[in-house]
Amino acid sequence: MRTATLGPAQRAEALARMAERELDILVVGGGVVGAGTALDAATRGLDTGLVEARDWASGTSSRSSKLIHGGLRYLEMLDFALVREALKERGLLLERLAPHLVKPVPFLYPLTHKGWERWYAGSGVALYDGMSISSGHGRGLPVHRHLSHKRALRVAPCLKKDALVGALQYYDAQMDDARFVMNLVRTAAAYGADAANRARVVGFLREGERVVGARVQDVEAGGEYEVRARQVVNATGVWTDDTQALIGERGQFHVRASKGIHLVVPKDRIHSTTGLILRTEKSVLFVIPWGRHWIVGTTDTDWDLDKAHPAASSADIDYLLEHVNSVLATPLTRDDVEGVYAGLRPLLAGESDATSKLSREHTVAHPVPGVVVVAGGKYTTYRVMAKDAVDEAVHGLDQRVAECVTEDTPLVGAEGYRARWNARAHTAARTGLHVVRVEHLLNRYGSLADEVFELVVADPALGEPLAAADDYLRAEVVYACTHEGARHLDDVLTRRTRISIETFDRGTRSARECAELMAPVLGWDADQIDREVQHYEKRVEAERESQRQPDDLTADAARLGAPDIVPL
Repeated sequence: MRTATLGPAQRAEALARMAERELDILVVGGGVVGAGTALDAATRGLDTGLVEARDWASGTSSRSSKLIHGGLRYLEMLDFALVREALKERGLLLERLAPHLVKPVPFLYPLTHKGWERWYAGSGVALYDGMSISSGHGRGLPVHRHLSHKRALRVAPCLKKDALVGALQYYDAQMDDARFVMNLVRTAAAYGADAANRARVVGFLREGERVVGARVQDVEAGGEYEVRARQVVNATGVWTDDTQALIGERGQFHVRASKGIHLVVPKDRIHSTTGLILRTEKSVLFVIPWGRHWIVGTTDTDWDLDKAHPAASSADIDYLLEHVNSVLATPLTRDDVEGVYAGLRPLLAGESDATSKLSREHTVAHPVPGVVVVAGGKYTTYRVMAKDAVDEAVHGLDQRVAECVTEDTPLVGAEGYRARWNARAHTAARTGLHVVRVEHLLNRYGSLADEVFELVVADPALGEPLAAADDYLRAEVVYACTHEGARHLDDVLTRRTRISIETFDRGTRSARECAELMAPVLGWDADQIDREVQHYEKRVEAERESQRQPDDLTADAARLGAPDIVPL
């Protein structure tokens, strides 16, 4: 399989090609479901296009808990089918589809009652493990174990001694959600899909009652394209209703947004060798290992304000700190928080008043001829959602189309990953990089790390770490633009890397260095570099100000104080 790049030239070519012919499938929305749908369609041999109004994964799909999991709490809701489906997908991703991106992660569940709770929770976790193994793709993770009070504190010394009487430890998996989506897009492009970010659908083309394509605005270069397609798939998540409104049709269902916020704190603030899962009065709270950091989250509250930039309020932050501090021997304070991010879950409306009780099941509908809508679901089951969406679209194509093959289609970077991992010491010697750095790159790029290493060999200065964010090499910033579709500074600092949430300065100290590395690839002059840096600094200040506000309304108003990215 050829390796697709998503550089500036490829983006322009993709837009032009989409406008030249009638596609079989046009997918609107570049989150995990849209990218997965484009990959599913392309690997069935369908002529496929994918457009995204902002950056890949810029909405919900870059702001999750970064877990690939079965959803242990859904067992308690007796939603066995959803858990079974998600556990199968977790196993496929770990073993076959994306072993370079999806990694096992342990969680400790503290028990607070003697006797009955160990039996009750232990039965649930045993069922979870059993369902995983029975899926045929669950043998790559250790099974759960029961821990005594003393053993639990040895594994997680951060816990208050009186916060538990014992514990259970089990395994799930995690990934960098934004990088995962970008790899999905690259894989779809490698199989022939045309993909363009910063390409906004502003209207739909109709012939009578049938939708036959979309009007797509190039947000970067200006201009508008008519992209004709035999079927359009609306995979716009929390924007589903807005996209349907452009067609002039009410949807068969509505999507409701639930806000979840997460805090990022340094690794040394919580002394533990395992992640934690804690029960709250509304849902569950995770403390998730994340490189040299921890992610603490999440909240689950209704949100009906700005969808593009959901804001975390002071009350949200206090809620998470209060709940995690209830079990920590050394409590976290505001000063410990490096990063905060907020995201919106797309939930199918009308099932429950409480968003934490809304189903993560997904729905696919064909509301008008020529349009398929897919909504709901959870990140882990994106592939199943994509398959169902394409299956529905195929009904409108009036031709024989191959069955879904994504269960056996690894993402770019997966092929050869394990061999390169075994040879990491040789790679370190060849490139002059430390072996720990090589490991870090392999777990971000898989076998595509070879392309990053080539940049370093050609220009050793790119092998140096960023001055104010030394987890990342200068080469990674260049590569984000040449191969991964980054168009703006925000794309690099927020999604291609995670500097925006992994540093106390939120990436402002790295902004100019990164912009100057991006400039030659993207054709920026000195004025554009200044605009990019200033925009990013304003965005960070607006987010900081929103996090000082007492509630959603005031936080939203503060966050909207920063303008959106100005086109080149």
